[in-house]
Amino acid sequence: MALLNDQLKDQIVVVIGGTSGIGLATAVLAEEGGANVWAASRSADKIAACAAAHPAIHFEQLDTHDVAGLKALFDKVGPVSHIVGAATGADRTMAPFMEQTDEQFREAFNKFWGYTNVVRQGVPQLLANGSITLVSGTPARKCNPGMSSVSCTGNAVEGLTRALALELAPIRVNAVAPGIIDTGMFDRFGDKKAAALENMGKNMLLGRVGLASEVAQAIILLMGNPYMTGTTIDVDGGALLP
Repeated sequence: MALLNDQLKDQIVVVIGGTSGIGLATAVLAEEGGANVWAASRSADKIAACAAAHPAIHFEQLDTHDVAGLKALFDKVGPVSHIVGAATGADRTMAPFMEQTDEQFREAFNKFWGYTNVVRQGVPQLLANGSITLVSGTPARKCNPGMSSVSCTGNAVEGLTRALALELAPIRVNAVAPGIIDTGMFDRFGDKKAAALENMGKNMLLGRVGLASEVAQAIILLMGNPYMTGTTIDVDGGALLP
């Protein structure tokens, strides 16, 4: 039996949010597995850097809220085997619910609305035996104080995953829920990033935070396994355990 990433050979994979973190790691791993990969991002600078570093991947600039741009991308790519939604598409406020404005709380859900745009525009080009994989997060089911908007958004993503698995079958729809992962999200710590992540990792069962490539492996699994749908895979180092 072929390795799961070998099952992607010559398949068309579109990764929305594919120029950094989990999205980029997924695009690279899929391309290494023989897939023809298209990766989109709203950042022109990231696209330029990624295109130089990964010339075998097709990079395009667009935002998940640009419906016309998404349609144009999927029309350009043509029949698609797998779609991955990994773009944040939102500014998230980490603060107690009662300290957030209504606008701040609603803004977090732009990630969810971006995913709905990706699905609506991508499904017409998706092959019947294809898949959609979305990215949620552990706060959906284990929320720390100050993360209410992130938690609610994650719950919405996981609920959408299950609903779409029913409606779009035999197209498969799944999600991954990462824990604390070493990505650009923590670049705000500057030169203290490594120390901050090390401290966070001390509280994890495995003694460290996760890597984007480890989450990407779960996404590749969901793309390559033809009998998985409506599933959320947790890649969190045991964070959901009591």
